Formats: sequence, C-alpha cells, structure tokens
Amino acid sequence: MLLPVSRVVTRVAACRGGSLFRSFASASSSDSVKHTLPNTSYKAYECDPPPLEIEVKKDDALQLYKDMVLMRRMETTADNLYKMKLIRGFCHLCTGQEAIPVGMEHAITRDDAIITAYRCHGYTLMRGATVHQILSELMGRSTGITYGKGGSMHMFAKGFYGGNVGTGIAFTQKYLGVKNATFIIYGDGAANQGQVFEAFNMAKLWDLPAIFVCENNLYGMGTSAARSSANSQYYTRGQYIPGLQVNGMDVLAVKQACAWAKDWTVNGKGPMVLEFVTYRYGGHSMSDPGTTYRTREEIQHMRSTNDPITGLRLKILEWEFADETYLKQYEKEARAIVDEAAEKAKNDPLPKDSELWTDVYVRGSEPDSIRGRECEEIGVMRS
Repeated sequence: MLLPVSRVVTRVAACRGGSLFRSFASASSSDSVKHTLPNTSYKAYECDPPPLEIEVKKDDALQLYKDMVLMRRMETTADNLYKMKLIRGFCHLCTGQEAIPVGMEHAITRDDAIITAYRCHGYTLMRGATVHQILSELMGRSTGITYGKGGSMHMFAKGFYGGNVGTGIAFTQKYLGVKNATFIIYGDGAANQGQVFEAFNMAKLWDLPAIFVCENNLYGMGTSAARSSANSQYYTRGQYIPGLQVNGMDVLAVKQACAWAKDWTVNGKGPMVLEFVTYRYGGHSMSDPGTTYRTREEIQHMRSTNDPITGLRLKILEWEFADETYLKQYEKEARAIVDEAAEKAKNDPLPKDSELWTDVYVRGSEPDSIRGRECEEIGVMRS
C-alpha cells in the first residue's frame, strides 16, 4: 500500500545548526486548520484506527516541512561525499523516507526512546544531533556524534540508542513506572527473523510499552517483500499484538499514528505493531544502484506521486500557511546550513590512535597488541 499523498525554531537552530532560520512566512488567514486524512491512510488489525480528523497548526506544519527538507539535503550531500570517497564503508541513506523520523519525533518527547536499524541518519538528526556531527561521523572525523568510530550504522544521541534490543528498554520503562514508550524500528527485510517474534512474545507477556515499527520500503536489500514474505501485511504479524498499517509517505499520518500508538502503550494496553509503508529512492546502500531489481520508471513514479516533502508543501500552500517565497527561501537556507557543515567536517581531524580503546575496555585492561602491533606503536599508552 503506497498512498498519495511543536517544534520551536530556536530548538532546531540550536540542535541542528540552523542559525539561518528566519521568518518569511506569509500572513495566513488562520493559525490552524481542520484536516481529514485520506481514508486509505490506515489499516487496523485487532484495534480501531486513529481518527482521520486532525488539527494542523501552522507552526507545526512549517517545522515538519523544514525538518524534512533539511534531512533530505543532508542525505543528498552524504551521497555526494560518498562518491567523492570522503565517506567510506557502508552508507545507508533515507532519501524518500523522511516522513517517518520527522513525524515520529514530532509526536513524542525526548524521554521516549527510539531504537533503529542502520538507516539511522534521519533519526539521529531528529534526536538532536547537528548536521555537522552527522556528516563528521560519516567521514570518520573526531567531531562526529560517536567521535568518528561508528560511521553510518552506529550513531547515538539522547533517547536514541542505535541498533540495540529495544524490548529491554521498554521493560525498563515499565519497571520504573514512567509514562514513556520505546519505538523499535526494523525493516521488512528483517521482519522474518526469529528475534522479532521472540521480542513480540516477551513484550506481550509483560504488556510492555513497546511499539514495534516495521519500515516497509518494499525491498529488503534487493528482494521485494512479495518474494521474501509469505505474509507481507507486516502490521498483522504480531498475531496477539494489535497492529496498524500507515501511509509512511504522509508525515501528518505518521505523526498522528505515533501519538496514538504511544497513548495506547503507556496507558497499559500493551505493545503495538506499526507498519509504515514507504519507499527509498536510492539503493539499499551506496554500493547498491537500486535499479537491478526495480525499474527507473518505478522510482520516478514514486518521486512524482508520493514524495512526502512535495505532499506537505502543497498542503502548506493550500492552507496559506506560507507562500512560495518563504518555502524557497528556506530551501536555500537548508542548502547553506548543510554546505557549511560539510565543509567544516571535511577539515576536522581524524580520531587519534589513542582513541582505539576508548569506551571499549576499562582503562588499564586494554590488550597489549592488536593484529600483531604493540599498543605503544599506535600511541596507546597504559595509564
């Protein structure tokens, strides 16, 4: 199913390097509108779906748009840096999937937790990392979010734990009695792994505030969902856990679904399975052209009919929340923010050799050598 389609500015400016954010919004006839999501936005399993009628505030809509634009610009720049061989190793971009991390973050608080797979740059940005920190990490610089040692697949921020066991964090939340939830993200390619069903079972046994989120971008690596899954309706796969399928290309539907799912779990109803049907425009990673198992025409069709940024842009103009001048001005500012961050990151230093053991071994317990090299040769001195 692929369907047509308040963050305050000061926080974004501080957290994401957005010092260029300025107000160019046109005068609007209203600061909010009543909006009805398409009736194809949700499919529910063993539960009633969220309401389709929502209120959209002007400031919220503009911030959702800004976050997605900045995220896409960052990912486009990462693509270019990889092709320039300034980013090495694995690099998994989320271009086309921006509505999910943006909509999710706007629906929850920083005290909620997010556990993701390796397509994590967008989530890291939304959890408070700056563009500079993310691009630095991708280029292996010491100024990166994990000091240049994690790369594309291992980023962390407050309330964001990279790829770990999210059910355990949900257990902690229930044990502590806090009103928070854990969003545990995996792809359609990983949905058939046994550990997913083990986690389902434990979460339901203890009615944990665990929200299992399947990002179904239709292709697990290079294999279509239809070829890999006997049941590709992933929102029904929890069996004894209710589920909801969501149009993951509509940021407003994503936001509404995440808020609804959090309310479900923190109020004692147990876990929930969310399936966001989305689409990545690039390949599985930068090493995958993405056109051997799908056609260029399919990709272009998705870009032209389902793009999450274009969809919200049209709504903002329709609701007169802003005009073309404002939106184009912001798009230029986003480019400037990312370009400045990329240039700075290019000139940042690589991690020192002495960082090899940091956060890996207790100080004083490091091995004497690695692959035949004495620690002193690489600058690691015991204290």
